[in-house]
Amino acid sequence: MSTRLKFALILSAAILLLAPMASAQDADDVTVFMTFLPSVQYAPMYVGLEKGYFAEEGLNISLEYGDEPVGVNLIAAGEMAYGVVSGEQVIAARGFDRPVVFIYEWFQRYPVGVVAPVNSGIEQVEDLRGRAVGLPGRFGASYSAFLALLDAHGLRESDLQLHEIGYNAPEVLCLGAIEAAVIYVNNEPLQIRNLIENGECGEITDVLVLPVSDAVDLVSNGLVTNEATIASNPEQVAAMVAAFDRSLKDAIANPAEAYLLSAPHVENLPLGPALQEALESEAEREAAFLADNPNLDIAAQAERRAQLIERLSQQFSDDELLQLRVLLASIELWDAEQPGFSEPSTWQTTVDVLLSTGFLEAEIDIEAAFTNAFLPSTAVMQP
Repeated sequence: MSTRLKFALILSAAILLLAPMASAQDADDVTVFMTFLPSVQYAPMYVGLEKGYFAEEGLNISLEYGDEPVGVNLIAAGEMAYGVVSGEQVIAARGFDRPVVFIYEWFQRYPVGVVAPVNSGIEQVEDLRGRAVGLPGRFGASYSAFLALLDAHGLRESDLQLHEIGYNAPEVLCLGAIEAAVIYVNNEPLQIRNLIENGECGEITDVLVLPVSDAVDLVSNGLVTNEATIASNPEQVAAMVAAFDRSLKDAIANPAEAYLLSAPHVENLPLGPALQEALESEAEREAAFLADNPNLDIAAQAERRAQLIERLSQQFSDDELLQLRVLLASIELWDAEQPGFSEPSTWQTTVDVLLSTGFLEAEIDIEAAFTNAFLPSTAVMQP
């Protein structure tokens, strides 16, 4: 461990000891459900844990990972109070009278899309007709979003040759077993390009991505709770939202720091000694810059992120920087003028899509499915 990192950890510990927060015996033990597996894509949650933001709000957070439908059921039943869930899963649950409520919109753009080799003849969604397309499975957010993409372009599932391949799109596409794949746009395309760079992707020289968000504006991932928690403990809900909002903004503003703080939570996250030292230096540089320039707009922050990866690319291999690129691509999906805010029209669009694709049998009360009342900018709590 470098001297700089040791100092940073000691300083962080001192700050946490001095910061006004609830005592350990007063903190609420809260388990947050996270989908899939630990990943740098969950950096804001790790930032909040490592920097003590949740603790300062009186929350003793633990994370539990699993399949999204399981998490929805646990939250709806009150067996767990919070989770990270996609908006269309909330709508589907409300369609079955499960009382889950979306309280903070994390992803501002839907992360699902289709990837295809540039030499495949697939240049637009309509070109998928008759093609062999891989998808994780006929379940969850990626499947419903893919059907929404097809529907927006006048296609049906039966117009394609669909193959359930699990979360193995890079390997299966590079083997030539499929012609395109349903993927998360902030992850698998980067993995495929890395395989191409290493000469491990057959004759594929590059890929193009067709994002769902270009065709239809769906509600994506966010923080979810249940009606009972809102009714019985609105102060805790507000505390959860406030801590996460602060953590998300920090991750967006200082991705080098966010990557470092994710390392204890993500097994095998690339972080050799040289990369760690470089990221520590970058994190310190950005923290000092932000202290002098606290009101950077979105464009300015994006430019600084581009400069960060450009500097690091001159020192480290694509393999070493792959997960940092995933984090930076994820940030592009999170960033917004009003983080956390849910647009009612986007919810209605998502309901309409789910109705047209058969995931929802009847209209739901949209106003009951989400709330902006707990956002720090509104400072309004429901009774």
